Amino acid sequence: MHPYSKNISVGGAFQNPCPPDGPAPVEKTGQTTSQADYDDGYYQRGVTPPAQWFKDNGNGTVTDNKTGLIWLKNANCFGYATWALALSACNALPRGSCGLTDGSIAGDWRLPNRFELESLLDLGQYNPALPLGHPFTNVSTPCWSSTTYAGSTGSAFLVNFYSGGVDAYGKSTYQNGYVWPVRGGH
Repeated sequence: MHPYSKNISVGGAFQNPCPPDGPAPVEKTGQTTSQADYDDGYYQRGVTPPAQWFKDNGNGTVTDNKTGLIWLKNANCFGYATWALALSACNALPRGSCGLTDGSIAGDWRLPNRFELESLLDLGQYNPALPLGHPFTNVSTPCWSSTTYAGSTGSAFLVNFYSGGVDAYGKSTYQNGYVWPVRGGH
């Protein structure tokens, strides 16, 4: 039997299908107002983010205490770019650029994947859809992710920090995506 498969017997015994180190936590969306019975605001399920979600490191970076990722504090250092330019701009980000005084060098930074960008969202907020009191500056939208859309490999996902939405656009044709570098992660 596969280690994650259910084992249900006639007697009703149930073996937990989750991995031995536990299930991956799913966080709350941030919606706290119910618009209809049984919606997300009604239940408010999920893991609550840490009380101090973000830490401004005072060196041009912000640490996300929920994920451990380190984000560029200036969320719009590069302006608009195509996907290829976004990838290379992040990888080439040198110390001293974009307000960085953290000692990082070119090659330390990268374009975040879709889920890393989405991990910043607080869907109880809009314009930007980030937690109240966040330390980021110049948050612009939408932001490129490094994740390609499987339905059309000429497109990649962008996260909209105005509404919290996600969509895919042409990597070489869409030139209105912003670049928000990250480093760290698993």
